Amino acid sequence: MKEKEEKEKKELKSAVVQDYETGEVLMLAHMDEEALRLSRETGKAHYWSRSRGKLWRKGEISGNEQIIKDILIDCDEDAVLLKVKQIGGACHMGYRSCFYRRLNGEIVGEKVFDPEEKYGKGADKRGD
Repeated sequence: MKEKEEKEKKELKSAVVQDYETGEVLMLAHMDEEALRLSRETGKAHYWSRSRGKLWRKGEISGNEQIIKDILIDCDEDAVLLKVKQIGGACHMGYRSCFYRRLNGEIVGEKVFDPEEKYGKGADKRGD
């Protein structure tokens, strides 16, 4: 019984994050039930990091928080859309959006902060 509960708890939903005013897609992340619960309770976006294997709050290190304005769920209930007010940049590379370049590598996004200033030299470059 506990195995099934643990498996269900860590089932992840894809989370598309969008600027609530402009509609710009800022990032794609993953949420487990705890991340979704904390996001709803605090009004600040929380996610599950697959690479680090832990829960994290957007902006916990950098201050680049996401204030949630609305949460929508898709018809299959396996993906959520977060409409947020983005404080600073969403991308750990310093850009407003994680979708800052074309397939050919051309930079089309706006850089809004220096990652080394936020995370330090040699810090985990996955950001927060």
